[in-house]
Amino acid sequence: MKWTLRILGTLTLWALLSVAGAWLTFPWYAQALLDRVSAGSGIRLQLHEPGRPDASGMGFRRLDAIVTTRPDTCTGIASTFDAAIFNGRLTWRRFPYGTGRTASIVLEADSITVLMKPAGIRFSDARPRIMARLDITRQPGARSLFSPDSISYAVEGARIATGQLRLGGVTYAAMLTRSNRWIQQPSRFKAETLSSGEAKTPLTGFEATFGMARNPEKPCTLTFSDCSMLLFGIRASTPEIDYSLRTKRTAFVLNLDRVPIDRLAGAVASGLVNPVFSGNLTGSIPVEYLDSTIRVNKGIVDADTGSLLTFRDAKGNPLLSFDAGRRPGGPPFISGLTAEVTLDGKHGRLSEIRFDTLSARVFEGAVSADPARYDVETGSSSFSFKLSQIPLLDRIRLAGALSGKLRGTVTGTIPCTLKGGRIAIRGARLASPGGGRLRQATPKKTAPSSASYAGSGESVDWSFSGPAVVLDRDLSGRTKIAFTLKGLTRKSGGGELALVAPRGVVGLPADAVKPPAISLSGFSAGLLGGTVSIDHVDYDLKTKHAETIVQISGIPLQTLLDLQGTKKIFATGSLRGKVPVVLDGESFSIPDGGLDAEKSGQIIYSSTPEERATANAGMKITYEALGNFLYSELISRIAMTPDGNSHITLTLKGFNPDFQKGRQVNLNLNIEQNLNDLFRSLSIPSEIEQSISEKVLEKQKKR
Repeated sequence: MKWTLRILGTLTLWALLSVAGAWLTFPWYAQALLDRVSAGSGIRLQLHEPGRPDASGMGFRRLDAIVTTRPDTCTGIASTFDAAIFNGRLTWRRFPYGTGRTASIVLEADSITVLMKPAGIRFSDARPRIMARLDITRQPGARSLFSPDSISYAVEGARIATGQLRLGGVTYAAMLTRSNRWIQQPSRFKAETLSSGEAKTPLTGFEATFGMARNPEKPCTLTFSDCSMLLFGIRASTPEIDYSLRTKRTAFVLNLDRVPIDRLAGAVASGLVNPVFSGNLTGSIPVEYLDSTIRVNKGIVDADTGSLLTFRDAKGNPLLSFDAGRRPGGPPFISGLTAEVTLDGKHGRLSEIRFDTLSARVFEGAVSADPARYDVETGSSSFSFKLSQIPLLDRIRLAGALSGKLRGTVTGTIPCTLKGGRIAIRGARLASPGGGRLRQATPKKTAPSSASYAGSGESVDWSFSGPAVVLDRDLSGRTKIAFTLKGLTRKSGGGELALVAPRGVVGLPADAVKPPAISLSGFSAGLLGGTVSIDHVDYDLKTKHAETIVQISGIPLQTLLDLQGTKKIFATGSLRGKVPVVLDGESFSIPDGGLDAEKSGQIIYSSTPEERATANAGMKITYEALGNFLYSELISRIAMTPDGNSHITLTLKGFNPDFQKGRQVNLNLNIEQNLNDLFRSLSIPSEIEQSISEKVLEKQKKR
């Protein structure tokens, strides 16, 4: 009995020591166990720094797995999945199942990375949790057969990268089962962000249903169905996205379903307050992605009827709007949209975006862009748009004090430079063969005013034709607009003013300029058969103050007389001079202006026989002197106060060869009148005939 107890004790101690030895030496033979489990499966496992197991599991610092698949029937390429799992732990649990046992294994780790070769698709996930179920069958010879039944992996917040394409915040429920022949069944795939290299794109919130089962009709195509994404925060959708395993080509049609224009514009330019967008966009844009090149072919973007871009004044009142909506029977807003964009990268990062092709129909016109490159690192690019017969003027609607219609298409080029998020325009040229007729309503005058051209309640009609501009804008926002018109006419109840071929340069300040001012330089126009010009004037938008000198030349004297309504005076010669103008608010004044004749001329006052018969002796002499007056000098001075009261002096020197043997005659006229009505109606209801007669008579009496 004593020896029996000793033998049992020795055997028990040996068993305990064997178990303890196996536990202590597990890290040294764990790799051998993995090799035995994965033998003949095409899977290679490498365990680094395994921990000692306990009753429910074990930990490890790193596990490498290399899985090689059979060659794909479409590409003929055998894919290799190279996975690395860091700081993981395996837990297991066995339970009876049918005639054998089933083991549930859970793998949790700090991170996992998978590289699919040769496709170059990289997957990474933090805090993964992978579950597997194994059927265990006891085999003769005390060996067990492990047969996997299913593997599941709920992916959340992972990242996928292939070429320049980066997907972030990936969510997908992966489930592989023996019953489905280890083919992933359709499941909802989501990606929060889409980037090209390190640059985020405006596409976010991508969703699609995706599985690895092949369509027998398209065996080499993977299909993402029921797809949608956010474009600048606006949801767009497409029924399916096809990816060709053979050509690596992705193709789909992006659908826009009543996308609010204001939300889209606000996303593109945050804080935009002018213009204001209203209405919805719909459309379909066929897209193809191949080898980092995106192609769009014959896309359509339409705007609902009533879609507007409205410009407002500082108080928020509408000034004008652009109608982008489709008209009955007319073409869509944008059609035939064709583009080719290539994403180039260096060292795995997006470095350059090439715009090789860009063209579209805009209503009945066309727009295109020359090939351009955008440097991602510096944010710089140079490109040029070409516009051809785009009906822009026809779609402008005026509001407020202006009404009327504009007609005509716009053609031209717009060269642009983009740098650091700012845009510059160099020598953009736009022209239209059309024009417009506008009516300006002036407010009624309810109380006496000193404004020289305050509203009288009557409307003013404007018409213009043949507008053309040359636009320059620097990176700071300062803008110059050189404009020309074939003609500009202003009509009111009392008269008409027509400017022929007006031209000039308008300068607009950058937003940061204080105080803001608008300038006009190099202005000239034909006026009354002569010319009027302004070298330079600055208009302060805050104080509404401006000072300048208006230069006049070559205006026929007879034209001025005809404008005044005189019927008995005939004159030759033309006038020139400089008239200083000071503008303050709604009034302006003329400190001291002067006009004189460019050369000598003739003045003829045609008196009627009745006038001569009833005239006294002095008046008869006046009629005789002015019957054929040849002047050598004609000088006038004009001054006007802000209330419109003016003082005009006129000096005439010359002779009448038929009067008193051609004796020299000097005439001095002084005319005082209020010119408010003159500047409102652009007609002169003066009593010049009476003034000349009175001044001549007075001169004769003094002799």
